[in-house]
Amino acid sequence: MGNASSIEPTKTIFLDIDGKKEKIMFSRHCGTRDIHDLIAHAAGVSRYAEISLKDSTGAFVSLNPTMPINTQSSPYKVTSKEPSPTTESSNGDGEVFTQVLSQVASQFNKVFKVEEIKTDIATRLSALERKMELEGLKAVEIEKCKRDISDIKDQIWNAQKKFVDFNRLSSLSDERKISLKRDVPSYPKYTLSQETIEYLKQPTFDIWHWEPNEMLSLLEHMFHELGLVAEFNINPITLKRFFLCVQENYRNNPFHNFRHCFCVTQMMYGMIHLCHLWEVMTREDLGILMTACVCHDLDHPGYNNTYQINARTELAIRYNDISPLENHHCAVAFKILSNPECNIFANVDKDTFKRIRAGITMLILATDMARHGEIMDNFKMKLEPEFDYKNKDSLDTLKMVLIKCCDISNEVRPMEVSEPWVDCLLEEYFNQSDREKMEGLPVAPFMDRDKVTKPTAQIGFIKFVLIPMFETVAKLFPVIDSTMVEPLRIARDRYEDMKEKNSMPPPPSQSNKKKTVTEK
Repeated sequence: MGNASSIEPTKTIFLDIDGKKEKIMFSRHCGTRDIHDLIAHAAGVSRYAEISLKDSTGAFVSLNPTMPINTQSSPYKVTSKEPSPTTESSNGDGEVFTQVLSQVASQFNKVFKVEEIKTDIATRLSALERKMELEGLKAVEIEKCKRDISDIKDQIWNAQKKFVDFNRLSSLSDERKISLKRDVPSYPKYTLSQETIEYLKQPTFDIWHWEPNEMLSLLEHMFHELGLVAEFNINPITLKRFFLCVQENYRNNPFHNFRHCFCVTQMMYGMIHLCHLWEVMTREDLGILMTACVCHDLDHPGYNNTYQINARTELAIRYNDISPLENHHCAVAFKILSNPECNIFANVDKDTFKRIRAGITMLILATDMARHGEIMDNFKMKLEPEFDYKNKDSLDTLKMVLIKCCDISNEVRPMEVSEPWVDCLLEEYFNQSDREKMEGLPVAPFMDRDKVTKPTAQIGFIKFVLIPMFETVAKLFPVIDSTMVEPLRIARDRYEDMKEKNSMPPPPSQSNKKKTVTEK
């Protein structure tokens, strides 16, 4: 009984090979190629020969394990054809192998329904992505509801205490909160090429070739690639909304606009990779650096601190003439984060958020150029005799210097990228000086359109601010000397040549030359 049950069921096929009756038997588990070779052997031809079968009506029969069973009186007529010598000599087993591979692939697709599976997987993935987005929206709504309940509790408590705690974000009224004017746009997902991914890490990155939506996608990529989304457990939809809200809260100034924000953030991303900052800083520190860059000029009005103070603007009065713009940028940043739909730090604990808030505030305030000398002197002291990465004060100073470098790093980039920024900056300066003249306020010489030129605007700044600052950082990270300091030296020399050419008297005209010769 055991032997009988182990015998595989077989099929018997009758053949007519040139008038000679033959019979073959094969298991139902045999492959098409096995049956082909079996018939070829019976017909006395090579295994590379083409075999075809016809039934008694002259119809072709498919050569495979499922072919219909026939009888001895109605055999299948076998026709065989050997491959030509030319084909065999030129292609040999390679062509036969290709044919076999094609047959195997075809059978594989039929048996396992590969295309159907691929389509099904793609459909399931799309559905899953949509579900994640919906879950993300649900999480945001839940968080918003929690905040609203917390606000109500705070209002009741404050009403009882008869004063308001302005140190809490939740104390902001709905009117004062910053909300998105539009939701995440339904533009297609951008797929970054490997070339763009690597190029994005370079200080030479050309920021002029990207549209606003593309810049948003590049910012998202930076946060994902640095592991910040995982570090702070950021909902991807919330991250999109955060960047979108940030973009909406940069004004269309000639210089201090969203492209400048992207420019500064990309340079920080480049310095993180160039200096391998993850080896000396925590991922939390990197997140603070990147977020501070994104927010560092939020709602910049296009007129600097000097104007705010001299004109006694609302910002200057609110912040007692102490870094009014930088304080305002911080305030706007945390108003955006007070909106649950945009709060990328919603999932961190209170102590972590406290550190993040303090760190971002410290870095944005450090971008006030009035503090440049103070911060650089402090940093130089920290370098002697040896920089201590484990010391919090030293690390904070380094982070302040890094954001300062990124904020004024345009001349590090190639000339075709940096020079348009000079035009943008001068336009913003001239707008301010024109207004100062009209309002009877003091005018800085470097902003006066009647006194400043492109070379004079840049030479002193590069020589006395940029090169010394980047050279100091290069003592800690030597790679900066060749990648950043050297381009600055080249830019300085270029502007000095430009200044020299501009100061040269124009060559005499041809008519003057002829007159001089005649007189002689």
